[in-house]
Amino acid sequence: MSTVPIAAPLWPGQRLTRDEFLRRWEALPEVKRAELIGGLVYMASPVTADHAEYDMMLHGWLTVYAAVTPGCRAGCNRTWIMLDSAPQPDADLFLVPAKGGQSVMEGAYCKGAPELAIEVTSSTPGYDFGAKLALYQRAGVREYLTVALNPPRITWRAWTADGYVQIPPDADGILRSRVFPGLWLDVEAALANDSAKTLATLQRGIGSPEHTAFVRG
Repeated sequence: MSTVPIAAPLWPGQRLTRDEFLRRWEALPEVKRAELIGGLVYMASPVTADHAEYDMMLHGWLTVYAAVTPGCRAGCNRTWIMLDSAPQPDADLFLVPAKGGQSVMEGAYCKGAPELAIEVTSSTPGYDFGAKLALYQRAGVREYLTVALNPPRITWRAWTADGYVQIPPDADGILRSRVFPGLWLDVEAALANDSAKTLATLQRGIGSPEHTAFVRG
């Protein structure tokens, strides 16, 4: 009589290798959110209503940009094979290798580091601003955008050899990516979860000469 092997469990605080973490997770289809950061397993708490709404706005923002920018790929909640870890950012945007990107596909996963990673944080600021920030910096994620909900704050960081530096908004209150020309974010509109104004500002960025040159290049 044959028996079906029981998948080894995952629980927060486990210490696993990246390969063992992925093996266990792939055998547990009921587990939707899990990450391995520096050898330690993290599993998400329930997603609040405001977190979900900010996620939706930012996913739409990246989707529109990627749709009109050849060589860009946008994603949400996908697992990355990143150094010895397997993070699952809320959203990401990366360049394909032909456009100078720094990641590749390995099986079903992206491997390397996206050019932009985004995290919406409400209950886990110490995690997103601590272990995960350190991993993204170490792996060379070129820009890291965090949207903190309590208290509301948007921080856009750019990678340098000496660590992340904060990108300040310009005088008009707009944050402009240094990696993706035309990827503009209206801070006031984003904090208010005003999707219409957020997308209107993005459309202005997409219509800028910088974005046109980036697409043609």
